[in-house]
Amino acid sequence: MDELNRPSVEDFKQSSKMPLIVVLDNIRSLHNVGSVFRTSDAFSIEKIVLTGITATPPHREIHKTALGATESVQWRYQENCVEALRELKRDGFRVVGVEQVSGSTALNTFGYSGKEKLALVFGNEVKGVDQTVLDHCDDFIEIPQSGTKHSLNVSVSVGVVLWELTRSLLK
Repeated sequence: MDELNRPSVEDFKQSSKMPLIVVLDNIRSLHNVGSVFRTSDAFSIEKIVLTGITATPPHREIHKTALGATESVQWRYQENCVEALRELKRDGFRVVGVEQVSGSTALNTFGYSGKEKLALVFGNEVKGVDQTVLDHCDDFIEIPQSGTKHSLNVSVSVGVVLWELTRSLLK
């Protein structure tokens, strides 16, 4: 850690974070959950909100891919995703569904200054973000794709979205 100039878990917890919250709704795979924790640590996001059937730490299968990020990234569980989104809005977050819907904005044209507080909603690996949850989103972004498949693995999507939103801020 010293050679890589990485902060300790305690130092990381005290450091400033990107005003981004990842909301995972009804994620089935514990490996995906762990991967999102690890990616969220890499991009210093503020918090992860786990909702619905999404498993929570501590869990051996989450730990396999999180590699300790469940200790460094702040998180909370709330059963009802819609209620979680209402609370985030009350706290000043703009809720953005990451889903292919009519009127969504391509991720590469979304534009993010790093000053606005965003809650990014990612849904189930098969069904995507549930319509009742989409109904509570302020905006929608999608990852442009040109292959034969119409979706990416949810943990890959989280990585792509966080990279695109933070890359200009990392300079």
